[in-house]
Amino acid sequence: MPLSEPTERELLHTREIVIRGYHRADGLFDIDAEIVDTKSYTFTTSDRAIPAGDRLHNMVMRLTVDASLTIVGAEAATEYGPFAICGGGAATFGRLVGLPIRAGFMREANARLGGIEGCTHIREMLQQMATVAFQTSFVLPSRQVDDRAQADRLVNSCHAYSAGGPVVRRRWPELYTGPDGGAEAAAD
Repeated sequence: MPLSEPTERELLHTREIVIRGYHRADGLFDIDAEIVDTKSYTFTTSDRAIPAGDRLHNMVMRLTVDASLTIVGAEAATEYGPFAICGGGAATFGRLVGLPIRAGFMREANARLGGIEGCTHIREMLQQMATVAFQTSFVLPSRQVDDRAQADRLVNSCHAYSAGGPVVRRRWPELYTGPDGGAEAAAD
């Protein structure tokens, strides 16, 4: 279902995030991300003039994870920021090494990189990068898949994977907690 027709409006800000997952020759996975913010008007900060359509923010990040989704490498860079000092926030992202991508990932990442310890814009990409890491490693045909480990990551992670819903009932019946009959069973 599409969104409703908008009221007449003027575009002021655009944020583009691109995240790509790669399988490396050494068996690890690289998750590369880029965030770009632009404005539709020209403005000036204390450090630079930013013409309409030029990059206000342009940050890049790479997470390297193993098959268990533990981060074995992390690097980030700020190519454009509103202030000359912005690049310093990217230098701390190596602190993510050793952190597993699982429940509580964002809480732990923010503890390592929150506030003045990191860059808000790069940190905002981490949740999506974690999802892409999972999606990238999950579907690799040549990889042996531990179905129970997938269940541990997926069950109750979203509406579709509710322990009481039809997807879990079909895929992991031993983890299903919904009603045994009635309308739910008919929907299967």
